[in-house]
Amino acid sequence: MYRGRKIVVVMPAYNAARTLRQTWAEVRAQEIVDEIILVDDDSRDDTVAIARTLEGVRVHVHPRNRGYGGNQKTCYRLALEAGADIVIMIHPDYQYTPALIPAMASMIANGVYDCVLGSRILGGQALRGGMPLWKYIANRALTLVENWLLGAKLSEYHTGYRAFAADVLRRIDHSVNSDDFVFDNQMLAQILWHGFRIGEVSCPARYFPEASSINFRRSVRYGWGCLRTAFTYRLARWGWIRSPLFPPPVQAGASSSPGTPAHEQST
Repeated sequence: MYRGRKIVVVMPAYNAARTLRQTWAEVRAQEIVDEIILVDDDSRDDTVAIARTLEGVRVHVHPRNRGYGGNQKTCYRLALEAGADIVIMIHPDYQYTPALIPAMASMIANGVYDCVLGSRILGGQALRGGMPLWKYIANRALTLVENWLLGAKLSEYHTGYRAFAADVLRRIDHSVNSDDFVFDNQMLAQILWHGFRIGEVSCPARYFPEASSINFRRSVRYGWGCLRTAFTYRLARWGWIRSPLFPPPVQAGASSSPGTPAHEQST
């Protein structure tokens, strides 16, 4: 625990056998972590067999593949059922370092932010960590457009390393979100919509053959999904359309007010 808050780490897993044990070892080394939940999305390798040998890991297996977003929906449901106060999502592919878990949890537990992202862009870590140049350019272009449409000032929207106050996960209806990769992007737009505060920490990222990555075709589909989400947000904010992603705002965190323009949120 940290300051009396229960910290639950969730790992959405798919074919992560080669990197799972190393990720788990570093997560376990962070002494504030109370519970680790791994949700396997019908992997074709030994992910489940290995996960069941790891101390302190609760394993949940999808009988069929539900997609990256569908996997996260299960992760967050199980974390809340376990009584989490702070939920940290990290991929078991060892692309992100678990060493930042205490820093991210403390930013939420101390009431500074409601959601914290591990940013590969802050500090110029992305290219040094091996991010392909085309992905870096796409990341920067999408982030520029999204910041404009969402009224925010984030360094990136596409990291898979995230920490949430439990209240964020309870108040946002992520069940209406995609089961595909754009789920991540929709979540951030919803968090901004409800006036929650998003912070960022600089996070080194590793790119190597074992690390998961979507191909060019799926990246293009993801990019269009991000743009569609941002445009939907802006039109809903203007009152021109209604969307299940962005219902009329409700009271958010104690230090955030509903409908607060995202550009006023601290990042």
